[in-house]
Amino acid sequence: MTATIESARQSASGYDLMPLSAEERERLAAKLTPEERRVMIDHGTEPPFCSGLLDHTDDGVYACRLCALPLFRTTAKFESGTGWPSFYAPFDPAHVREIRDISHGMIRIETRCARCDGHLGHIFPDGPPPTGNRYCMNSAALEFVAS
Repeated sequence: MTATIESARQSASGYDLMPLSAEERERLAAKLTPEERRVMIDHGTEPPFCSGLLDHTDDGVYACRLCALPLFRTTAKFESGTGWPSFYAPFDPAHVREIRDISHGMIRIETRCARCDGHLGHIFPDGPPPTGNRYCMNSAALEFVAS
């Protein structure tokens, strides 16, 4: 039983996935800018082509701005032409939760950080090989960490 509980707490890449307490999440959210809070906590979307990370190509990892969980590698980033940073695969599939989103009169898949539940963006099935997925992310939800 302990092995099952432990495996649910840790991703295959070795990161802690235990959900944050409400108090810890709010403590971390207090450090966000109003725009970051609007995107991550209130499930907003930043305007297209305004992202500071849109044309960013340095080697490294894009982590959750709220809890620092690694979400995407630079090597999985591609130019989608949509105006938002796009990736074809997450750092570790267990780090990104996918939730059916029926808001705004359409059906989409929302992506959230698996640890802190912060809103990241959406996933669409029109990305490049090898996955065919496009993780369309808000840069307000990401923090770049150079490798």
